[in-house]
Amino acid sequence: MERWSWPSGGAWLLVAARALLQLLRSDLRLGRPLLAALALLAALDWLCQRLLPPPAALAVLAAAGWIALSRLARPPRLPVATRAVLITGCDTGFGKETAKKLDAMGFMVLATVLELNSPGALELRACCSPRLKLLQMDLMKPEDISRVLEFTKAHTASTGLWGLVNNAGLNDMVADVELCPFTAFRNCMEVNFFGTLELTKGLLPLLRRSRGRIVTLGSPAGDMPYPCLAAYGTSKAAMALLMDTFSCELLPWGVKVSVIQPGCFKTESVTNVKHWEQCKQLLLANLPEELLQAYGEDYIEHLYGQFLHSLHLALPDLSPVVDAITDALLAARPRRRYYPGRGLGLMYFIHYYLPESLRRRFLQIYFISHCLPRALRPGQPGSIPAQDTLQDPNSNLEPSPVAAR
Repeated sequence: MERWSWPSGGAWLLVAARALLQLLRSDLRLGRPLLAALALLAALDWLCQRLLPPPAALAVLAAAGWIALSRLARPPRLPVATRAVLITGCDTGFGKETAKKLDAMGFMVLATVLELNSPGALELRACCSPRLKLLQMDLMKPEDISRVLEFTKAHTASTGLWGLVNNAGLNDMVADVELCPFTAFRNCMEVNFFGTLELTKGLLPLLRRSRGRIVTLGSPAGDMPYPCLAAYGTSKAAMALLMDTFSCELLPWGVKVSVIQPGCFKTESVTNVKHWEQCKQLLLANLPEELLQAYGEDYIEHLYGQFLHSLHLALPDLSPVVDAITDALLAARPRRRYYPGRGLGLMYFIHYYLPESLRRRFLQIYFISHCLPRALRPGQPGSIPAQDTLQDPNSNLEPSPVAAR
């Protein structure tokens, strides 16, 4: 029996030529991911030749190559044609950049802003085509939502509404849950959940008719307990669950639902230091005296200092998020979740697979590491020894990581 052997040099050239032709026909994302995949496949080929019988090696290599290249190939896109999309929160950040990109691609864009004369609104008027329509809307005002719904129904009668991009959101408080006023939770829920729900439900007849798309901006803070972002995170968690429910219920209608979970990016609202200073002063001015004495003003100053320091890691290029939104609108098979941003894969791996103590420690290093509240510091009048809280397993007060070290 003739022994099976690996192809000769000429045969390898033929195989390489066919592979190159297939790559040219595929719409691949050229760059570091593709180069890394090819390098890993070359290493796998070297290992297979030495460790496996030739037929098994070929099967493993072929399967690995198919998986890698299919992952890197861009999914087929639907044509833009005369599709109409409504985008909320286009004054700044992701909403404004998405409105500009979709307008340039040929979409009819309905862009909502808080103020029609805001800098973002004026920029959109100046740089976009006449197809783009600006609408004033505050998601906390039902009358604004009703007006936008009526306008959208009237102006998409001929084209239909293909997509809704729920981008508008609110976060104006960074504080422990006990320090955070109840109005902060209510305001976040009004904008991030109830306003989004009311607008989405109002547009469902149009979206069902077009078998269109719903794309919603979420946050990793809705998936994991970021320190001092409870009001924002709980509203985003509720919104993500709502969108998962929509995804199941609207499947028979052909409506596809995606949630974008972006990392930290340098949007105008995030990097507005003056705004966060005002939020801190408002928190201090309205904090009950008992809580101010228990935690201390320097505790709150430390929180905001840590928060602003964490924003130095924010990415200035917003295109990964804009590209994810565009893909969710136009991909033939959009993903249910998109995670644009640096380090999110590691963050979610730690959150889902590592022990709770390591998860908490990672978020403290990455985001905010609390200092010890005033009442827990040794030598303070009426202070509670931090080590006593560790000895009581039924205590509801979680010891500070500083005290535990």
